[in-house]
Amino acid sequence: MPLPLDSQLCFTLYATSMAINRTYKPMLDEMGITYPQYLVLNALGEADGMSVGSIAHRLALESSTITPLVKRIEQAGLVTRQRSQTDERQVQVDLTAAGRALLTQCNCLNETLVERSGMTLAELDVLNRQIQKLRDALNNSQTAGAA
Repeated sequence: MPLPLDSQLCFTLYATSMAINRTYKPMLDEMGITYPQYLVLNALGEADGMSVGSIAHRLALESSTITPLVKRIEQAGLVTRQRSQTDERQVQVDLTAAGRALLTQCNCLNETLVERSGMTLAELDVLNRQIQKLRDALNNSQTAGAA
């Protein structure tokens, strides 16, 4: 007999992710972007001028998933796209001034998460690092198993 759902870490992480998305959704709607678009903007906030492939790698998604997201946020004036000068197969994505401003506005998401969680920023940081450690261990064991 499987463990009850609430005893399974996978379900807890899934349900928590859904709860965070529900918390963010009204604010993202007000900003005119979706959660995946928010992630793309954040990736560019870490390293502006990334290729579509680099954004996909950073977000653990396929390039074919990133391309339509980038096109939509380009139409909204938040990013620009251009073919790489050195490799025309690559498309470079840069934040516009409007994209940088919106990314700054997105800080309210983290503030709201801290407020609604009842946890301190330090507690959330520790939890995040523990989950990242689990993610990395699972990814590394998959990579080792595929070799």
